[in-house]
Amino acid sequence: MLGLIKKDLLMIKSSMRVFAICLVAYVILGIIEGENYIISYLPAFVVFMMMTTFSYDEYNKSDAYISTLPCGKKNVVKAKYLTTIILFIAFTLLSICYATILSFTNSDLQLQDILVTILGVIFGVSIFQCVFYPMIYKFGIEKSRIAIIILVFGFVGIIALLSKLNININLSLGVTNFLDNYWFIIFPLIEMLVIYISYRISAHIYMKKEF
Repeated sequence: MLGLIKKDLLMIKSSMRVFAICLVAYVILGIIEGENYIISYLPAFVVFMMMTTFSYDEYNKSDAYISTLPCGKKNVVKAKYLTTIILFIAFTLLSICYATILSFTNSDLQLQDILVTILGVIFGVSIFQCVFYPMIYKFGIEKSRIAIIILVFGFVGIIALLSKLNININLSLGVTNFLDNYWFIIFPLIEMLVIYISYRISAHIYMKKEF
């Protein structure tokens, strides 16, 4: 399985120059503008990087070869999810370093608020990927691109519509206090559960495929 993870990382490395240029541009823009919104783009790089690995696998028909290896088919999906987690950890650390620098260059920005933003964005992006992966294993990367774009824009559109309608969700004081005090435990638990469910669905789909 380590070989499969290394394979994905090497495929990402081949496209790293493009990602690095975009990343540097975002960092410079964030420092110039002095805004923390730029941080929200960093976890999105994980999505594009992983999509690259799926595209390379489909183009090179890697699955047909990997499925002939001992435990190859069983470990393909697991390796893909582990690679995603590794990248999220790397970009979380990168985002925290960037947030720390940004908080020193702009006194109006609070590091704690920026860190909450980073964690929230990473949580949202990772949940989206948990929805995308089973779709990719079921329909392939090319067919899934359209569905992914529709889901992303649909989600953004719903959020924008709700914000314009000023719809408020009233929660009881006890629930609000509980979320405020234990969100750092609740959200990771929810995320781990969603990742596990997504992995099981993807593995079930993949094991039934013939190459």
